[in-house]
Amino acid sequence: MKFAAIINPEVRKPAPKPVRVDLRKTFLIGCVLWSVALIVSAILLACGLDVLQLLIMCAAGLIIGVMMLVWEHFDRWDYRRLGN
Repeated sequence: MKFAAIINPEVRKPAPKPVRVDLRKTFLIGCVLWSVALIVSAILLACGLDVLQLLIMCAAGLIIGVMMLVWEHFDRWDYRRLGN
């Protein structure tokens, strides 16, 4: 049976190191999509449709995306600084 790793932790294989991924592309794509949705909802609001909640949601998504880009910038900066 494979209970040896549970009973004796020294038998376990070492955990793999985490992979560093570039989240800037992901956050940028998300910000672009939120921006497009914000523009579309602003046009719909200007046409007289009741999409104020949609407009607020798109603005919040864009703000969160920009905050995540800032976080990724500083996280990367710390990672490079500590790696040297």
